[in-house]
Amino acid sequence: VQLQASGGGLVQAGGPLKLSCTVSRLIFSNYNMGWFRQAPGKEREFVAVISRGGSMTRYADSVNGRFTITRDNAKNMADLQMNSLKPEDTAVYYCAATTTYTSNYVGHYEHWGQGAQVTVSS
Repeated sequence: VQLQASGGGLVQAGGPLKLSCTVSRLIFSNYNMGWFRQAPGKEREFVAVISRGGSMTRYADSVNGRFTITRDNAKNMADLQMNSLKPEDTAVYYCAATTTYTSNYVGHYEHWGQGAQVTVSS
C-alpha cells in the first residue's frame, strides 16, 4: 500500500496551495480519505475527511470554509485545496486512509502517506 502526498511548498499568507494524494495497491473506493497535519512540537491533528463516494465531507473548525477536500475514484486521488492560508497552517500534511466511517481520529486510520511540508509566510 502506498499513499504519496505531493504539492507542498512555501506560500505567502492569504495565498492558495493544493495538496494531492495518490494511492496505489489498495481498493481506493473502499476507503474514506483524510488529511491530517502536524506542526513542530505539536500532536498530529485532523484537517478534513471525505467519504468513499465523495458525498460526505468533514472539516476541522480551524480550516472550515478555507479548505476543500475532494477525490477522484477513477484516478485513485484525493486532493486538499487550501485557500486563505495562515501562518498557523504551517505543518507537515499527511494523507491517510480508513475504513472506519469519516473519522477525525488518528487511531482509526490504517494507512498513511509520508507527509508534505506546507510553510506559510507572514
